[in-house]
Amino acid sequence: MQPFKFHSGIAAFVNRVNVDTDAIIPKQFLRKIEKVGFGKHLFHEWRYSDYEGTRENPDFILNQEPYRKATVLLARDNFGCGSSREHAPWALGDFGFRLIIAPSFADIFYNNCVKNGILLAQLKSQEVDEIFTFVEKNKGAVISADLPAQTVTAGGKTYSFAIDAFNKECLLKGLDGIGWTLQFQDKIAAYENKIKNQYPWLSRG
Repeated sequence: MQPFKFHSGIAAFVNRVNVDTDAIIPKQFLRKIEKVGFGKHLFHEWRYSDYEGTRENPDFILNQEPYRKATVLLARDNFGCGSSREHAPWALGDFGFRLIIAPSFADIFYNNCVKNGILLAQLKSQEVDEIFTFVEKNKGAVISADLPAQTVTAGGKTYSFAIDAFNKECLLKGLDGIGWTLQFQDKIAAYENKIKNQYPWLSRG
């Protein structure tokens, strides 16, 4: 997983509340277990005017320049609600998003994003309103995030966000659950050998 420390990128926005994981990546695209290839299906039913995804909806922001290259997403309350599908952050990450800003996120979605190297910055509703005003008035506006300082900068203003210390460390080091566990591989091996010596019958067969 790619570490996250600092990031600056073009900000796209989805001005809707309660955007669920089925809107982020519809159920018919959940047939793969690899993390790549889902970006083309991100917000599928909003991006395309046909089921097959061959005709773009020109009114949807990700089909417009310069937002096709957006890496920051500005959203509203309860972003990522719905099912627990990890494909949602896979699709967002595969498209190129590394930072999502909103007043609130669904808990499972939040944790899934952390495990996939995407920073979710939860700001106050008034602060998100200010950033929306900035990006809507300035096409192609760039937003920056500084994870060590826990700040987001947009339109010349800096906003602070809170993050759990463990999640912060995992993002900074680029560690998912498996990566975090492998840090302690020597201790795990020592414990396994200890148990094998103390209770040899457990390893027979």
